[in-house]
Amino acid sequence: MADQLTPERRSWNMSRIRGKNTKPELLVRRLLHAKGYRYRLHGSAGGGKLPGNPDLVFASRHKVIFVNGCFWHFHDCKAGRRAPTANAEFWETKRTRTKNRDAEQLSRLETAGWKVLTIWECELRDRSALEQHLDQFLTEE
Repeated sequence: MADQLTPERRSWNMSRIRGKNTKPELLVRRLLHAKGYRYRLHGSAGGGKLPGNPDLVFASRHKVIFVNGCFWHFHDCKAGRRAPTANAEFWETKRTRTKNRDAEQLSRLETAGWKVLTIWECELRDRSALEQHLDQFLTEE
């Protein structure tokens, strides 16, 4: 299927996509804050930045949370497996690089002693399962 937008309009749309303070991230932040958890934002810990700039940092617990979009980070769900047909080679390269970068950053964090949880956008649909998953991650030693 051909793109229905002009290249200029597509460029404008893509320029509005942000990596911080996304709707999924804000939903997780509100949920955790309401449960009494406090955190730092976007990779800040002890005056420095952590590898990969995690969305939420629980410095005293030595835990971090990434809230990833399924499409952008190549999750194994319907949205993550769907590849654009327009400019397919570009998107395949971009998404593969992102997946490899995510794996490298996860490895660097774990090597540094951090416990890492990745919340996928598709997991936000089941609120009770999400709450349980977050509580379990944050309370385990």
